[in-house]
Amino acid sequence: MTPSPWQGRALGTRTVSWTARDAILYALTVGAPADRLDLVYEERLRVLPTFALTLAQWAPDALGTLGAFDVTTAVHGSQRLLVRRPLEPEGELTTTARVARVLDKGAAAVFDVEVTCASFTATWSVFAPGGGGFGGDRGPSAPRRPDGPAGHTLTVATHARQAALYRLLGDRHAMHIDPGAARAAGMPRPFLHGLCTLAASLLPLADALGAHPAALVELDARFAAPVFPGDRLTLRGWTADEDRADQARTGDGSGRDRTARGGTAVRFEASADDGRTVLSGARARFAPDLPDLSDLPDQKEHHDA
Repeated sequence: MTPSPWQGRALGTRTVSWTARDAILYALTVGAPADRLDLVYEERLRVLPTFALTLAQWAPDALGTLGAFDVTTAVHGSQRLLVRRPLEPEGELTTTARVARVLDKGAAAVFDVEVTCASFTATWSVFAPGGGGFGGDRGPSAPRRPDGPAGHTLTVATHARQAALYRLLGDRHAMHIDPGAARAAGMPRPFLHGLCTLAASLLPLADALGAHPAALVELDARFAAPVFPGDRLTLRGWTADEDRADQARTGDGSGRDRTARGGTAVRFEASADDGRTVLSGARARFAPDLPDLSDLPDQKEHHDA
C-alpha cells in the first residue's frame, strides 16, 4: 500500500469560543421547538453536543484551502463524534487538527480530518472525486442495516430556510445556497448540510429513546444522499443488535449500553419520501441523564446551567 502524502498532515491549532446565543441559534436551526427551554433559553441552557461540530468546522475547510481536494466538488461523506464532557453555555476551547488517514476509493479519495480538544474528538470524512488511484488502502465497507424490523419509526421535517440558516453557524460552502455552485457539485439545487440533517434527526430519536438530546456521548453516521430543504424524512432506529452486545458485556438483555453507565445506544438510518436513503450506517449513544463522564480523560464536574 502507498499512503497519501496528506496522511498525518498537521492542520494546526485554533482557539474557538462561543456564547449562549450561538448555542441557542444552533438548537433552533436544527429543529428544537421554542418551548424546549432547556435548549433555547439561556437561563436553563444545555448545549446540544453536535454544536461542537460547528466549532471545529475550520479544520476540513483548512485542508481544502491547502489544496488537498477540489472544494467545489468534494462533499461530506461521514461524521464521527466522541464527547468527553458537556459544553458549557459559553466558553473557549483549544482545538488541534490533523489528517488522520486518506483512503483510496479508486475514482475518489476520502480524507479523515480529526479534531481533538478537552471536550470532544470529531472526525470529518471528506469524499473527494478525482483524488484516488494513488495505491492506498480502500478502508472498510459500509456497515449493513441491522436485521429485523425497526423498533422506532419517526418523522423528521426539514424546512425551506434551514440550509440558509445553518450557513450562519460557520459552514459557508456555496453549494448549500447558490444553485450554480450546487450544480457544479453534481446536485440539482442547493442542499442541506449533512450535519444539519444529522442533528435534526437526533432530536426526535432521543425523545423516542427516553434520552435527553444533550446527553449524546457518541455519534457515527454516513451521508448517503443529499437532503433538500423542505424534505420530509423517515427515521428508523434499531436496538436489537445493541441488546446482543449488552448481553456479551454485562450478561443481561436489558437493551441498555452498560459502557455508558446505563445509557442507551441505537442504530438508525433516514430516508426521503422518494425512497432515497440519506443517512446510513448511523449509531448514537446517549449517557444517562444527567451525563456523568468523570471516568474519561480530562473531565471536570458538570453543573447544569
